[in-house]
Amino acid sequence: MTHPLIPQIINVATPIALSLGLEVVEIVFHTNKRPPVLRVDIRNLSSDTGLEDCERMSRNLEATLDTLELIPGAYVLEISSPGTSRQLTSDREFIAFKGFAVILTTEPPYEGQKEWRGNLQSKDETAIYINQKGRAIAIPRDLVLKVQLDANR
Repeated sequence: MTHPLIPQIINVATPIALSLGLEVVEIVFHTNKRPPVLRVDIRNLSSDTGLEDCERMSRNLEATLDTLELIPGAYVLEISSPGTSRQLTSDREFIAFKGFAVILTTEPPYEGQKEWRGNLQSKDETAIYINQKGRAIAIPRDLVLKVQLDANR
């Protein structure tokens, strides 16, 4: 379940990221840790995301969150890049990573397999399409649990 502060934090973090040439990819608030950890994943819109990007975002977001006093009490702010083994969720990501190696996980198994590897081709309302060594495969979307980049290929 998403923490109720996440929408407010997204509203604060998104314009800060855009002003720095970055994009907010995901925000998670781990309240089960002491102190709680607010993790913000970012991506550079024009080049590889680097440590400098994380530092700039951290300084700017931390100052704004402290001023707004949005999060009560002490917390840890973590800014990171989602990395190459990340899960694809948005339409924009499916377009941006077309042709990239992906791993699809299905439940229940589709044609006897739970895990499918191939190059991402596209998705529509009914299926996610991958290419396995020149063979096009359509996997029904209602069976797909997740699609993530294959860091090993």
